[in-house]
Amino acid sequence: QVQLVESGGGLVQAGGSLRLSCATSGNIFNVYVMGWYRQAPGKQRELVADITPGGSTNYADSVKGRFTISRDNAKNTVYLQMNSLKSEDTAVYYCNAGRISGGTRFNSWGQGTQVTVSS
Repeated sequence: QVQLVESGGGLVQAGGSLRLSCATSGNIFNVYVMGWYRQAPGKQRELVADITPGGSTNYADSVKGRFTISRDNAKNTVYLQMNSLKSEDTAVYYCNAGRISGGTRFNSWGQGTQVTVSS
């Protein structure tokens, strides 16, 4: 089981920026797809961005051009830089580590960090 600890959430005005961090329990980036998901009240959890072991990134259409996912292999940490924040970005953000073995995806989740964007 991979341990994930998020930090960096908070309250910010629309148009502002935040950087989320996800510290992992070890050097897992060569095996796991690392992702950020979010869940707003009354809505399903959705993928925001992810990064593969090879470094390819993928973003939800709603955040393209505003959010950037990155990782620091030396620090075993994944980041989500969020710029030009909008009120609709308000949600609990979760870090995810996923791998596929034998056709099954195994997921580990962090505890989540609240992001609130005021308009």
